[in-house]
Amino acid sequence: MKKHNKMFNPRIKFVLLAGVVAGLMSCGSDPNDTGTEFAPNMYHSVGYEPMSQTQGDTNTINPLGMNMRLPVKGTVSRKRYTGSDSLKQAFLAQEMIAKTIPNDSISYSEKSLYNPIAATPENIEAGKTQYERFCQHCHGEAGKGDGLVAKAYKGVPVYSSDALKTMNDGHIYHVITHGKGRMWPHGSQISSENRWKIVLYVHELQKQ
Repeated sequence: MKKHNKMFNPRIKFVLLAGVVAGLMSCGSDPNDTGTEFAPNMYHSVGYEPMSQTQGDTNTINPLGMNMRLPVKGTVSRKRYTGSDSLKQAFLAQEMIAKTIPNDSISYSEKSLYNPIAATPENIEAGKTQYERFCQHCHGEAGKGDGLVAKAYKGVPVYSSDALKTMNDGHIYHVITHGKGRMWPHGSQISSENRWKIVLYVHELQKQ
């Protein structure tokens, strides 16, 4: 029985020819040219805008075709403020303004921002609690710059000093949010509401 040479098998010849053609089509002289994409869906996945929902969306992964997943049960919004309607509006307005100010433009914060949270005993006490959690280790219990970490950092600002007694709401809020000098930014660790409450307490330290 005569054996066929596998090299001349029509299927093998087709695969080899297809490989050569594909190689030639996907290569070129331009180093920036990625060549022909034979499976573009593997390279360019469909991106969904989480905060938008337009007519005709084809998202079949999430329930009801939503582009955004429902928040985890028990999630607390960082944008929520529980004061009166007028205070809510003032709080949200200040937050919107703060977001437009670059981290290196502290002078704009000094001129544009003011504390939307009233300096009530309860809010000042809440600010003290936040100060003790996030600030005291450097700035000290009484804002004297003598916290345990300050011994290693050196030169931590003293709030009761003449130079810092005039720091206004916007200045303090900006520094807490974006940091300054050797102080790291805390905007990602402290909610905007609590940052404003810390500002209230820092003003109390400035009086000492």
